[in-house]
Amino acid sequence: MTNLPTIATAQMFIRKPVATVFEAFIDPLITTKFWFTKSTGRLEEGKAVIWTWEMYDLDVPVQVKEIIPQQKIQIVWGEGKDLSAANWDFRAIGEEGTYVTISNYDFIGSAEEVVKKVIDSTGGFTMVLAGLKAWLEHGIELNLIGDKFPEEVR
Repeated sequence: MTNLPTIATAQMFIRKPVATVFEAFIDPLITTKFWFTKSTGRLEEGKAVIWTWEMYDLDVPVQVKEIIPQQKIQIVWGEGKDLSAANWDFRAIGEEGTYVTISNYDFIGSAEEVVKKVIDSTGGFTMVLAGLKAWLEHGIELNLIGDKFPEEVR
């Protein structure tokens, strides 16, 4: 019997200090440059926020479970069958680099549905990290998330 993947993982080296990279996920004024389009607030431990992707008319509730400054962010997000948990882990590489690992897990559904969610999440978080890298290192908004399914092909 083959073990099916149940955890989506994406990772990327960012040539910026860990404090800068960590803040990019905490502060929606930065995060909106590479991921969602709106948020009801900064991430704070124990706080609930809503992330919005206006191009998809999508609002996602987010409950912040744990924040260890410059090390870890843990959330539970979504609702119903789309509920899952996610962690961001930050590791300083020297003084000017950060290795970010995002893990998305605790998916709900049949084995086939969970595998599909793992594949989708792995690809999605890889694009988030690529967009983050382009924004922080070069000041370029790649619009990767919006261009994944532009209105013309929906």
